[in-house]
Amino acid sequence: MSASQSVDATAPSGPCLDGRDDDALVARWRELLDRHARTTGALEKVLQERHQLGVSEFEVLERLAGCDREQNRMQALADTVHLSQSALSRLIGRLEADGLVSRSMCSDDRRGIFACLTPAGRERYEAARPTQRQLLAELLND
Repeated sequence: MSASQSVDATAPSGPCLDGRDDDALVARWRELLDRHARTTGALEKVLQERHQLGVSEFEVLERLAGCDREQNRMQALADTVHLSQSALSRLIGRLEADGLVSRSMCSDDRRGIFACLTPAGRERYEAARPTQRQLLAELLND
């Protein structure tokens, strides 16, 4: 379910769960939340200390590094990194101020704006990637 979709509280909720199934479901949900929080917190700390990048900034650089021509439309990028357009615009502004990305107009649609990875952004991403992958391996490999 995307962030733009909502749950209809009046819709039938499917099969009823007994107390044990309900408790197990909630326990799995809380385990997922805890694991996400621990992983994100650890990544945030290490990426910031070693590479002066936050988790969202790293994700943007990684998404751009993986795109053809190392650019992506802002709207598509916002969807893939799970940020609002406003939050992404602020994040891109910080990356732009650091010389890691630039913005350019879409020649086909003047309303469209591309975020583009700069050579400095590519360099910072490539330096941070092994750190991120090592930490993910440590935290997520059970």
